[in-house]
Amino acid sequence: MTHPKKTILIAGCGDLGLRVAQNLLQQGHTVYGLRKEIPQNRPPLQLNGNALHWLPFDLCQTEASTPLLANINDIVYCPAPGDRSEAAYQHIYINGLRNLLTLLDTLFLRRVVFISSSAVYGEHRGEWVNENTPLAPLGTGGRVLQEAEQHVWQLPFETCVLRLAGLYGPEKQLLNERIRQGQATVPRHEKHYANRIHLEDAAAAVVHCLTLDKPAPCYIASDDTPMGIDELYDWIATLLNAPAAQTGTAPAGIGNKRLDNSLLKQSGFRLRWPDTKQGYASFLNK
Repeated sequence: MTHPKKTILIAGCGDLGLRVAQNLLQQGHTVYGLRKEIPQNRPPLQLNGNALHWLPFDLCQTEASTPLLANINDIVYCPAPGDRSEAAYQHIYINGLRNLLTLLDTLFLRRVVFISSSAVYGEHRGEWVNENTPLAPLGTGGRVLQEAEQHVWQLPFETCVLRLAGLYGPEKQLLNERIRQGQATVPRHEKHYANRIHLEDAAAAVVHCLTLDKPAPCYIASDDTPMGIDELYDWIATLLNAPAAQTGTAPAGIGNKRLDNSLLKQSGFRLRWPDTKQGYASFLNK
């Protein structure tokens, strides 16, 4: 199925945004990547004769008065906070989006896809959660994202919130290095679930939300295999030929839950990496 060619702005064009840009360029769209500092060590991203147009801009600044761009059809809002403080989350997810929309010519803006996190769910003692589960975030990040989602749904455009599980892929090496160096700990006396999605699938889910005729207000984006965090870390350690993680506490602020991705799949989305273990093995086993 082909879709009309559009002009799309990716605000916060990091690891996920670059993957999204690659998919959109492949489809022939015009893509702008906005970020505070343009990466200097990456080769230009160009596919099918379409190049990613970089746009240096700090989403948290309020002094700018010149419109950034005109004729934008869709926005993918996927920035990252400068740190884990409440102020940083507020600045980037609430004030930043407001600043961006103020400086854009939104005459042709059709849809905003806002990248949120499964951290908005909080603690559910290992039970399944879906888009209708009441939100009770544990940490600052989840609380601010919950507030930001409400702001997004009040915008005068089509909107879609994508709640991502934990991202992994070749670009995401922090956890792998912690396991390799013996710095990671896991709970082993109780089942604490980890939920993951490969960056490739996360990017494809974003593009899917851009192309749906009538997206739901919100989707969970996760793979099919929630598993104990001890099982996941032990699998990564095996792939890295590293010692198993020591017994300790679970990561703070995310809660113990299993993400149900049924609604996203019912909308027509298909995962390339439905199994977390196979996804990790695809790049750690080389």
